[in-house]
Amino acid sequence: MNKPHLNPSQLQQLLYQMLRIRRFEERCAELYQQEKIRGFLHLYNGEEAVAVGVIQALTPADALLSTYREHGHALARGVSMNAIMAELFGKQSGCSGGRGGSMHLFDVAHRFYGGNAIVAGGLPLAVGLALADKMQGRRPVTACFFGDGATSEGEFHESLNLAALWQLPILFVCENNRYAMGTALEYEMGNPQLTQRVAAYGMDAQSVDGMNVVAVLSAAQLACEAIRTGGGPVFIECQTYRFRGHSMFDAQLYREPAEIAQWKTRCPIDQLSQWLRANDQLEEAQLTALEQQVEAEIDVAVAFAEAAPLEPTEALLHHLVTEAPHE
Repeated sequence: MNKPHLNPSQLQQLLYQMLRIRRFEERCAELYQQEKIRGFLHLYNGEEAVAVGVIQALTPADALLSTYREHGHALARGVSMNAIMAELFGKQSGCSGGRGGSMHLFDVAHRFYGGNAIVAGGLPLAVGLALADKMQGRRPVTACFFGDGATSEGEFHESLNLAALWQLPILFVCENNRYAMGTALEYEMGNPQLTQRVAAYGMDAQSVDGMNVVAVLSAAQLACEAIRTGGGPVFIECQTYRFRGHSMFDAQLYREPAEIAQWKTRCPIDQLSQWLRANDQLEEAQLTALEQQVEAEIDVAVAFAEAAPLEPTEALLHHLVTEAPHE
């Protein structure tokens, strides 16, 4: 695979974007423990290279759909950190008006069409968006993120079949963390080789190191180029690993601490920062400045969320479809 030619500034930007996601998620965990964020919270620690690498290959005209583990996708897409944090606080200034919370981030201005709490729920929506673009002669890519657990759902197979049949401009991105919610792939799939399963639909399918942001970016760029030139849908499996549990309630009894520690040695942030420093493309002072910049942005977002208003009770029935009264 040809690696993209990236100058030091571009590599530092990739590092910065991954740092934003990691530190944002770490702060969210603290706020959850303080009961300032309530409900469900699914964190992305360890998987940052996937969101940053893929989304770097997209254009503002492209559409993007995600899962309930979507904070990193939203941040990498350019959704306001203030609006995301306010949404997690359930405030009216949130990107979904405080009604979606952690699992339902949404921002039409960035063509970020969710956050979806249903496993594989974004896949049929991606087919619909891509079909609409194709029927109207538009050329954007629809990127759809999902986990390995989604590949066992019926919607996955129906969506890939239609995308291949209609040659839709979709980039399917599977974030394979090996455990779905808490069951190892080899215990739930007759064939855990996801690219082999996808190939049955006549679709280009490839696997990439999801802990290496440059490798992900390269694969995504080539895939998007093929899609934009009429090559039909492409499937990328990103071999990655979440360092935290499935959610804040996960005791992680299904995997060994030694395994987690081993994967942490492949942390995408550490890998890139160490390579940059070893090749004299990042000084320690520059890394410290990036960290400080990120922390300052998060501090502003938390203050914004804490000060933001709650939705007034008289507005709670807005945006709801109710049954028409009987005559």
